[in-house]
Amino acid sequence: MKYNEQPVIQLDFSEEMRNSYRDYAVSVIIARALPDVRDGLKPVQRRILYAMNELSLDPGKPHRKSARIVGDTMGKYHPHGDSSIYDALVHMTEDYSLSIPLVDGHGNFGSIDGDGAAAMRYTEARLSHGAMALLDNLDKGLVPFGPNFDESEKEPLVLPATIPNLLINGTTGIAVGMATNMPPHNTSEVIDGIIAFMDNPEISTKGLMKYIKGPDFPTGATITNSDDLFNIYDTGEGKIKIRSKVETEDSDYGRKNLVITEIPYTVAGNKTKLLENLAALAKDKVFDEIYDVRDESSKEGIRIVIEVKKDRDTQNLLNGLYQKTSLEDTYGVNMLAVKNKQPVTFTLKGLINEFVLFQEELYTKEYKHLLDKANDRLEIVEGLIKATDVIDLIIEILRGSKSVKQAKECLTKGITDGIKFKTKKTDKEASRLDFSERQAEAILTMQLSKLIGLELLKLHQESNTLITNITNYRKILGDINELHKVIKKRLRTYKKQFGRERRTTLDNIGNTKYVEEIREENIYVVIDRFGYCKSLDETSYSRLAPETLNEYTHIIPMKNTGKLCIFSSSGSMYQVKAMSIPKARSRDKGVLIQNLCKIGRDDIITYIAFDDLSESQLLFVSKSGYVKLVSGIEFETNRSVIASTKLEKEDMLVCVQPVTVEESIADNRNVLMLTEKGMVLLFPLNQADEFKKTSKGLKGISLAKGDTLAYACITSPEDTDIEFNNKHYNPQKIKLKSRNDKPVKIKPQ
Repeated sequence: MKYNEQPVIQLDFSEEMRNSYRDYAVSVIIARALPDVRDGLKPVQRRILYAMNELSLDPGKPHRKSARIVGDTMGKYHPHGDSSIYDALVHMTEDYSLSIPLVDGHGNFGSIDGDGAAAMRYTEARLSHGAMALLDNLDKGLVPFGPNFDESEKEPLVLPATIPNLLINGTTGIAVGMATNMPPHNTSEVIDGIIAFMDNPEISTKGLMKYIKGPDFPTGATITNSDDLFNIYDTGEGKIKIRSKVETEDSDYGRKNLVITEIPYTVAGNKTKLLENLAALAKDKVFDEIYDVRDESSKEGIRIVIEVKKDRDTQNLLNGLYQKTSLEDTYGVNMLAVKNKQPVTFTLKGLINEFVLFQEELYTKEYKHLLDKANDRLEIVEGLIKATDVIDLIIEILRGSKSVKQAKECLTKGITDGIKFKTKKTDKEASRLDFSERQAEAILTMQLSKLIGLELLKLHQESNTLITNITNYRKILGDINELHKVIKKRLRTYKKQFGRERRTTLDNIGNTKYVEEIREENIYVVIDRFGYCKSLDETSYSRLAPETLNEYTHIIPMKNTGKLCIFSSSGSMYQVKAMSIPKARSRDKGVLIQNLCKIGRDDIITYIAFDDLSESQLLFVSKSGYVKLVSGIEFETNRSVIASTKLEKEDMLVCVQPVTVEESIADNRNVLMLTEKGMVLLFPLNQADEFKKTSKGLKGISLAKGDTLAYACITSPEDTDIEFNNKHYNPQKIKLKSRNDKPVKIKPQ
């Protein structure tokens, strides 16, 4: 093998892809998208807070440029792009997203309306008081540290969070194949629930819900299915319905105002889109009751005003808005978090248990740290007190020693060799000294001012305090109940500092029904040759010029409360509500009929208003020559599409035409049939029998081999010109025959 040749490794492609994708998925789940169950933070959030802590951006310090924070975070800990870091930083400033914001922003960090934050070079930030509850005691070795991405720095793998951040602030994140969506909760309620759990670890979910009643969104609003909360907290999954809080006010000219004061949490950061949706619904007259929509929100709070027309049912309108807008929305709960580098779905009790276990670990380490520190200090203090009792001897040792090392050995081991003493007595006393290494170092560095009586008193007081503290620390470390007392005390401090009244109301409200208030009026549905349709009121229609009317191939007068029936050559009937057809002005193009129903453009035979249909019969004629009459009542249905007739394989309809009562009883109405080969048959309409729509009918014409029916219609005595394929025919020149006779040859006029 040559030096530049490398061995070829044979790999199974599918296996390699499977392993690579699994590694990628795990990386996204653990290192990017999901929060740690202990501190409730995603890696990017944790790294931002740690970088800010390293920059000493405490709440009492001046704000620092966001660009500097983002740069430090990306350069040291999170090499995944500045935009993702800045987005996470912005999110941690949002008081409408978090119960306790973790970053104190200065400048334009966006708004609840949906306005984006200014560029990071224009904004400034520092840590909030809430963040300090996650970062305190970071320097005491309470949490593990690990190398950063290039092993040039160390970063905490979890923050020493002493506040239940995950439950209070909630979180959201999309990973590979899974997602988390945890709602925020009321700080006071969560802390009360945790304390109750520590008092009784066997407490049930229902027991916890006496304290943690349900999610508490920063935007307020109302949860309308509170009965479902137990199942959600007991399983970690479920759906919460959130409804805006709306008040009714009197307005001018006898009108009423619907005033929205709180919006669903899901709309936070998207309020402008909600307003645009409301305005569009009013403009398109989906809700004809709406007179005006305006936003009067301010720093004082949200105030969206919907002005309702006089003498309209405001509650019914509100029910409709709940159904068709995000004034009522659904929040999908999925309490997923990372535990021991594995994604786990937690129950409410499970989350609280994990927090308590983490607190026990943190506080145990903290008090061990304090105990070790107190013991070390007590050792030094006791050494200094002991030294003051033999200070003359110590001075003599120092004066007689040739080096600090020699003096230190005398103090710790009683080695007096080489030291000059005044008397043998002092030499003997020095040989009995047994100070510890730490005590000896403290004595050698002790200032003479410590010999002042007041300073000696302080040493004795410090010693007593240290002994008391050590006793207390040992008591806390030796008794889990005492440890819990300390945890509870700090939690109650946080409750006092961050607690507030509940904002979200809990209720059980069934699905509200909206009854459309439609004032019946006459309209005209017009359709051009390209299939674009629109509806015009009588006034707009009357203003159309004759040349404009000629542009429309179909003009169907009907009621705005009615339905438009569309018959296809394949034998189906489609229904479109008149309200679904856009109201337009004469110059507006309209919308394609295919966008209103799933029908092919070339498949359409005719359009009929349902009101006309119900009061008549329909003449059906198929390509193979079958003919029948069907009562219009048979087409009464709520379905958007039904089979209008029965057809043989490869057969299709060539004619669907309404027949009025007057036409059906008259004896001068005939059916004209024209074939592909130019043959024609004319027979009386009364020879076409009535059948059910499920029947194919009777033969209407005797077709020659290879010939098919191309056109059919009903004629009256006044008809002298019928056009088909740009050819004109005069029915009065066609001899009347019987149904199913042989057709005759006819030449166009």
